[in-house]
Amino acid sequence: MNFMKRTAFFAAILFAASACSDSEEYTQEAVTAPSPFHGIHGITVTKEGKILAGSVVGSAIYEVDRDSGATSIYEGPPEGMADDLEEGPDGTLAWTAFLDGKVYARKTDGTLLTLAEGLPGLNSIAWTDEGRLFATQVFLGDALYELDPSGENPPREIMSGMGGLNGFDFGPDGKLYGPLWFKGQIARVDVDTGTLDVIAEGFATPAAVNFNSKGDLYAVDTEAGHVYRVNTDTGAKTLIAEVAPAIDNLAFDNEDKLFITNMADNAVIAVDTESGEVETIVSGPLAIAGDIALNEEGKIFVADLFAIRKVDPVSSTIEEIARVWSSNIDYPLSISTANGHVAVAALTAGAVQVFNEAGDASSKPHHGFTTPADAIVLSDGSIVVSEYARGALVRVAADDWDNRTDIATGLEGPAMLKLNGDGMLYVSENLGGQISRVNPDTGERSVVAHDLSAPEGFDIMPDGRLAVAEVGAKRIVAIDLESGESEVIGENLPIGFEAPEDTPSLFIPTGVAVAKNGDVYYSSDIDVRIYRLRKG
Repeated sequence: MNFMKRTAFFAAILFAASACSDSEEYTQEAVTAPSPFHGIHGITVTKEGKILAGSVVGSAIYEVDRDSGATSIYEGPPEGMADDLEEGPDGTLAWTAFLDGKVYARKTDGTLLTLAEGLPGLNSIAWTDEGRLFATQVFLGDALYELDPSGENPPREIMSGMGGLNGFDFGPDGKLYGPLWFKGQIARVDVDTGTLDVIAEGFATPAAVNFNSKGDLYAVDTEAGHVYRVNTDTGAKTLIAEVAPAIDNLAFDNEDKLFITNMADNAVIAVDTESGEVETIVSGPLAIAGDIALNEEGKIFVADLFAIRKVDPVSSTIEEIARVWSSNIDYPLSISTANGHVAVAALTAGAVQVFNEAGDASSKPHHGFTTPADAIVLSDGSIVVSEYARGALVRVAADDWDNRTDIATGLEGPAMLKLNGDGMLYVSENLGGQISRVNPDTGERSVVAHDLSAPEGFDIMPDGRLAVAEVGAKRIVAIDLESGESEVIGENLPIGFEAPEDTPSLFIPTGVAVAKNGDVYYSSDIDVRIYRLRKG
């Protein structure tokens, strides 16, 4: 359902209550509307006119209705993970599973083939008119391969070290054309000789190119938010349209109508290449809905992977604080508010970053952390980071990001962090099924809650109890730290989206934040939205 066309529907459900607890004291309300995707990347239009869009985080390929914006699962998890996808001349659909390092192909008779594996970062894919198939590694590798469409032979490497050969397409001359992400250029590649020539440059961060039926080359610049027509002979580029940054891919249909995707907006957008007019076919208010945190004003900060957003829980209005490529952030999934600062952590990017409370000034992202699950600023300005895979809490000096000291080790999947009023630190151990209390100065540690099912986000309630998301049990419980008694305040919740293989089970953190009046907010990684559990 097109989000822009369903305002009335959203208004109707915004404060609709539904039973979610055996205590009968809490009711669930939607704070934001759902999103149609779990992030969106590649796009293609089949010969039958189907618009197909791929999601890496969502591990799915979606079909999008051009007229209504309605979406449906075309190829589901886990094999549906698609950074890029394209239909071959015989109708076979092939796509790249970026995190899994695989290329899949679905034949017209329904047979699913694995054409490549063990190549993390497989990104772009394209067929020739003769049925040859090519794919590249980007970000987690930098190489171009030819694939056997039958899956009988392993990929053949053609070249490497190109500079991030991303969303590419074959031109009328039989050559491969694609952007060099890290060089701001567009290149032409002869796949038979393994040679590369730069044909255009001066882009900020070019993400993808595609030819229309007339042989005109179009390119999208993710950082600038621009759509260009590029002259392949002279390299001259003409600005066709401008949208918000974070464009990922583009595709033409059989009538030369152009469609682009935008990661941060979960959007498919139609572009009129003559007038430059743009029309959003479908989009979402949130992109991923990772961890959340409340500030003193009661606003909800959301680590939305492609953006940092702030939600007013009363009006449900959403303010964008920063977005990838237009801002200096690096794919945040976790967020905290403490001591006048907002800290974000990027689990997969290994980055941590600190903003001021207003969210309008920040340091740059700091890298080199081992799967940072969360970060929080202490009263002296130092930062504590939970390193999930290493099982450690790391303290970073306030004035020196290279000054990092372990304050606790041996934790089992340390995830989300929270400061108590006395300056003590709580950490959820996702793999260990417990909440621990840690003295950030001495590293002294004690378990305050145990026998939990994959705990992730949590917060301190006004009565001193902990509200904890037991993601493994799809519920939120309130735990009395003195008596150990536990009360279910929400169950059968839409949380616990399954992580792809070879990624941390934490994946998209379920955030929990408790308001001063006792309302409990949580993020749904399944519905891609924020909910409130209201008491009374």
